[in-house]
Amino acid sequence: MNGEAQQAERAADAWLVVAAQTGDRRAIERLVARWHRRLVAHGWRLTGDRALAEEAVQAAWIDIMRGIGALRDERAFPAWAYRIVTRKTAAAIGDRVAGRALATALEDAPVPAPPTPEDAADGITLRRAVAALPPGHRAAVALHYFEGLSIAETAVALGIPAGTVKTRLMHARARLRTQLEGESHA
Repeated sequence: MNGEAQQAERAADAWLVVAAQTGDRRAIERLVARWHRRLVAHGWRLTGDRALAEEAVQAAWIDIMRGIGALRDERAFPAWAYRIVTRKTAAAIGDRVAGRALATALEDAPVPAPPTPEDAADGITLRRAVAALPPGHRAAVALHYFEGLSIAETAVALGIPAGTVKTRLMHARARLRTQLEGESHA
């Protein structure tokens, strides 16, 4: 693409960003149409996995649309959008790695023989409920409760802040409570 064509493309993108900031739905649709493939290609370059890249870009579009109103320089949209995709891709990779590690840990974890059939059913129910949690929550639950790591140790193991571990554990407990109470009433 020559310099003039590139300038025209950048001007069109800047115009679409300004229009999107005002809530123009057609501008948002055109911006997505113009940038989605490029952002997915960037995600694919980072992951080597098309499905994971698509998933990360879908999550990134949510952040892009939420934050576009705060973007001060409409010409900065490309770098800003790529940065968001990079963060979302890194998070998706981290979740996938944590999910695999958790799955391995859960498979390798010794399961003591339950003393009663009712206890066995409770253990299966709990294991299924934990397996239904999002990967990040499953990992936090497994490391903290099953492996006995502290909040700080879990944070280091997952590469996230301790506050995020606490939040994930809080949400996981709430979700487990809801699932398990639903099971007991069924």
